[in-house]
Amino acid sequence: MVEEGEIFNSHDVVSLFTNTPIDKSLEVIKARLENDNTLKERTLLSATDVMVLLRFILTTTYFLFRGKIYKQRFGAAMGSPVSPVVANLYLEFLEQHALATAPLDCRPRLWKRYVDDILEIVKEDQVDNLTSHLNQSDPTDSIKFTYEKEHEGTIPFLDTLIVKKPDGSVKLLVYRKVTHTDQYLNFDSHHPIHHKLGVIRTLLDRMDNVVTEDEDKKLEEEKIRQALGRCGYPGWSFKKVKDKMANKQNKPNIKKDSTSNPTKGFVVIPYVEGLADKANRIFRKHGIATAMKPNTTLRKMLVHPKDKIDPLNTTDCVYEIPCANCNHSYVGETGRKFETRLKEHRKETDRVSKTKANYTRQTRKQSASEQSKSAITDHAVQQNHVINWDNAKVLCKECDTNLR
Repeated sequence: MVEEGEIFNSHDVVSLFTNTPIDKSLEVIKARLENDNTLKERTLLSATDVMVLLRFILTTTYFLFRGKIYKQRFGAAMGSPVSPVVANLYLEFLEQHALATAPLDCRPRLWKRYVDDILEIVKEDQVDNLTSHLNQSDPTDSIKFTYEKEHEGTIPFLDTLIVKKPDGSVKLLVYRKVTHTDQYLNFDSHHPIHHKLGVIRTLLDRMDNVVTEDEDKKLEEEKIRQALGRCGYPGWSFKKVKDKMANKQNKPNIKKDSTSNPTKGFVVIPYVEGLADKANRIFRKHGIATAMKPNTTLRKMLVHPKDKIDPLNTTDCVYEIPCANCNHSYVGETGRKFETRLKEHRKETDRVSKTKANYTRQTRKQSASEQSKSAITDHAVQQNHVINWDNAKVLCKECDTNLR
């Protein structure tokens, strides 16, 4: 219930990850770890060990841009799995300090935060004072906040639209940005049918979990039907999904016994219409769970956010070196740079070839059965062939040594 003179207000942190102060964050995390009595139950590492690893991870962020290597000198790295945890722990420390020291006049009655998005109920005339206080709360002066007041009794928070009724009570709707286009996976696209039905199920689940009033749920479902109808979804697809959801709700929640129907493994297969479904049935007969994924996507064809690596600088790869005199090729693997391994092959082949070139006919005959460090050297020397070093290439990249 929102009282008279109060409004919903939303605060947002400006560029949270890249503005998170690393040194201060490490102090906060260290204090949390030292006061955690359950740490020994979850890991063999001490608090000191964790801090050494964490400092190394957070202070050694390098990236390649247009052929040049850069080091991030401040903040946490975007895309790093550690960054959300570190930023969230620091914001938790910051919000506790800010709320504890906030003047009574501007202290919010409600404060809900999800990572860097914050929702409050605060006095309407105290929003500027609260924002000013928050912007002065960070001891490193790195974290800054912007705010957005409710507009005509509504305010978005995450994927919900909070609506304040005239009596001060609140209802929730699904929030869509102004730029939202209602473009979803087209029903005619080359995807397995359960992916398409999953789109319907996801949107209906969101409706059930977010929208609070029955009348609004009917309007939301109609919106979903119209949007997906424009994407080619037939009426039977909605009926199938709704029937399945209704059956699931009516059935008692019985936990599955994993020992009664154990799976022997899990495999992801590329989706090819007609073929993938048959493969799925065969795998299932042998107790192997499967998942399908599209092989060709717009992202794969159009989006290339990272600089291309020179093939010679590729690490963790399988490579091929052809012979110039026959159709044989040498295939090898290395965890180091391809260029380094190629130089080693060439150096050894040249060395052994020069040494054996000075042998007599009898000596060369005796050495024909000798094994060198690499099969490519044996081929070049024993067959007296030339290796086509210029056409050596990387076949694939694979970080797992066993798979390579």
